Amino acid sequence: MKVSTVLQSFAALALLAVSSAAWCAEQPYPNKHIRLISPYAPGGGNSLMARLVGERLTESWGRQVIVDNRPGGNTIIGTAAAAKATPDGYTMLLAGSSHVIVPLAIDTPYHPIRDFAAIGTIAKYEQILVVNPSLPAKTLQEFIALAKSRPGQLNYVTFGSGSSSHLAMELLSLTTGIRMQHIPHKGTGPALTDVIGGHADAFLSTPSAAIPHIRSGRLRALAVSGQARSPAVPDVPSFSEAGLPGFEVRSWYGLVAPAGTPKPIVEKVSGELARIIATPDMRDKLSTQGVEPYANSAEGFTALLKSDMAKWAKVIKAANIKLEN
Repeated sequence: MKVSTVLQSFAALALLAVSSAAWCAEQPYPNKHIRLISPYAPGGGNSLMARLVGERLTESWGRQVIVDNRPGGNTIIGTAAAAKATPDGYTMLLAGSSHVIVPLAIDTPYHPIRDFAAIGTIAKYEQILVVNPSLPAKTLQEFIALAKSRPGQLNYVTFGSGSSSHLAMELLSLTTGIRMQHIPHKGTGPALTDVIGGHADAFLSTPSAAIPHIRSGRLRALAVSGQARSPAVPDVPSFSEAGLPGFEVRSWYGLVAPAGTPKPIVEKVSGELARIIATPDMRDKLSTQGVEPYANSAEGFTALLKSDMAKWAKVIKAANIKLEN
């Protein structure tokens, strides 16, 4: 082949590449459906939040946001699937506080910060300590006294080992000196079912999932894990009011994407997420579920991830928490 022919071929390929790149750049995002992974079973706070956000993004963009529940493995299964996905903006993860906690207590096939692109936060919330109504404890102090009188006999459920509910209960145990058996589940829904059915005694639950059962009388709420009461359950005292000043556990929900997701896409999703959270309809929806609207930039969310890792690392060390694969 002549040199001129080779050069012409290279020129043609280069032109084709430039044309393809230009065509791709012109394609609006999104131009197909988006997969939003929830690393928990359906029915819990994370899954409910994923569906709520998915519905709003679908309305905004006219492209279906499909919630993909991937429970199991202490959230590792769903989170690893998101980390390995193509970083093109069409796979995202509805992350919770457990996103940075689990890798502190177990080897994971991903790093919670390096292997993800933070997009933005959605909401923050305190957890609600709920018990089965048959348990002879109507206040937080009665619950602590009961647990102390039966060391190791009462049990509590969580929405996963290494989850924020697990760490919060460990912090409660360290603070009060109680000992209880831990029963991990693959999500808030199954954990609540156990408490409602009388198979478990207590649960520090996400508000959105627990509040309907509190209002129906199937669960008894003892305290909210913050310094103030929650507007969603104004009759439930805070831990401080109930006799544990300084005990505060605040969790969050946020969106992340695989590392390498183009910055313009991250910025577009982050901006749209902030716009949605600011709408009166969304703020009312979040408030009725017991969570507080919390819009944060990608940079602010990254800083939150780093500070939470440092905070929970101390609790994990003090409680000597080790998770199993």
